[in-house]
Amino acid sequence: MHISEPEIPAMSATATNRVCFQLQVKPERIDEYRQRHAAVWPEMLQALKATDWNNYSLFLRADGLLIGYFETVDLASAQAGMAATAVNARWQAEMGEFFVALDGAPDTGFLQLTEVFHLEDQLIDLATATERSTS
Repeated sequence: MHISEPEIPAMSATATNRVCFQLQVKPERIDEYRQRHAAVWPEMLQALKATDWNNYSLFLRADGLLIGYFETVDLASAQAGMAATAVNARWQAEMGEFFVALDGAPDTGFLQLTEVFHLEDQLIDLATATERSTS
């Protein structure tokens, strides 16, 4: 069986930061939290996209552990952009009550996780090292 070489992704002109975060949803609020996120307000969705919250996903464990992920050029700018919108103030006011031990609004009070591995970055590094060694 022949396995072809993987394609190495091209580097983008603008660096994208991958942001992963953790929050804890109160166990008694998990079902409602899921319902609220099944149909997020259209203006909230549009505001997120307009302020550079891209490829945004939330993952919820049965015990309420919430892991979020999004990509942005600059986290502080993305958060400031959302803070400047009226829809975000309304959304954060409603969502804040769902979380345990929240320090601030959900979109700024989360625990940011440190990335320790990213496949595409390592493939780019490998391709660069290979090019240098064959030049």
